[in-house]
Amino acid sequence: MSMSSRERLLAACRNQPVDRPPVWLMRQAGRYLPEYREVRAKHSFWEMVRTPELAVEVTLQPLRRYAVDAAIVFSDILVVPEAMGAGVVYGKGGPTMTRPFEGEDDIARLADVDVAHSLSYVGGAVRLLSEHIHPELALYGFAGAPLTLAAYMVEGGPSKDLRNLKALAYRDPDMARRLLFGLADKVADLLRLQVEAGADVIQVFDSWAGLLTPDDYSALALPAVRRVFARVADLPVPKVLYLRGAASHLTKAATAGADVLSIDQSIRLDHARALLGPEVPLQGNMDAAELLGPHDRIRCQVQDQAAQTGGRGWIANLGQGLVPDIPPDGVKAYVDAVVELG
Repeated sequence: MSMSSRERLLAACRNQPVDRPPVWLMRQAGRYLPEYREVRAKHSFWEMVRTPELAVEVTLQPLRRYAVDAAIVFSDILVVPEAMGAGVVYGKGGPTMTRPFEGEDDIARLADVDVAHSLSYVGGAVRLLSEHIHPELALYGFAGAPLTLAAYMVEGGPSKDLRNLKALAYRDPDMARRLLFGLADKVADLLRLQVEAGADVIQVFDSWAGLLTPDDYSALALPAVRRVFARVADLPVPKVLYLRGAASHLTKAATAGADVLSIDQSIRLDHARALLGPEVPLQGNMDAAELLGPHDRIRCQVQDQAAQTGGRGWIANLGQGLVPDIPPDGVKAYVDAVVELG
């Protein structure tokens, strides 16, 4: 059985037989690549995101190096808060908001965001990418989950405990709900925009859900992400939910409405499959630090993960995105090890 990369990826998302597991890497376009740094030296981050030609160039860079089966459009989960005027600034400590969430006025600004207009550059990048890589490779579109976006907005940047968002939810649950549901509607609009532009798969990133207690996950994160997937249920593409800290909330996340669960390294693939059953496709969850190690160890780790999943209904990927100190040859060793499974 010989399959194109796109056929292989879509079959794995649907838990269908494949000739080998498909592979791609979160943040595969990024600062670990010297060619990315060359582009970044000439342009600001937001200029790269908002200029479809630049976004396409950096998206294609890893495809020229590695035999990955999918591209993921170069964009950012914070495009929705940026569109409503949060003032997202990237520094060494991560993104911060020059205008953090303050209340009713911000909910009104969020409601006024016209995604098709304000975020048309995302659709433009997806459209150009589809012309470059189809029909051979698959194309992912993505967005941030409502909980994660709300966390950045209320905390004003990265947080170790989400205490301000939790305090808002405890003090004024109605306002927290309206913020999360308002974000859910814009996230759904953004995902739809990308599918209409040519995305084959859409992924929602819930990067901060692992900081919630089980009860808070059920009360805050889950209803809003369910709203996202309900609003895009009619789209004829696989839908993926990524959860960092997946071990805490895996079975609840499986009820969100996604077709595939993308998990981090907080749980083994075989343990996740035991909890979810054999019918739920999984994506992940190699520890990115493994790519710093010897290539023979990387190969053994890949073979072990394939054994844990049985090689079906599994998209090989990382538990978290690539970071700048990961060597490109480590990425190549990982991708090649997955390709060798065929």
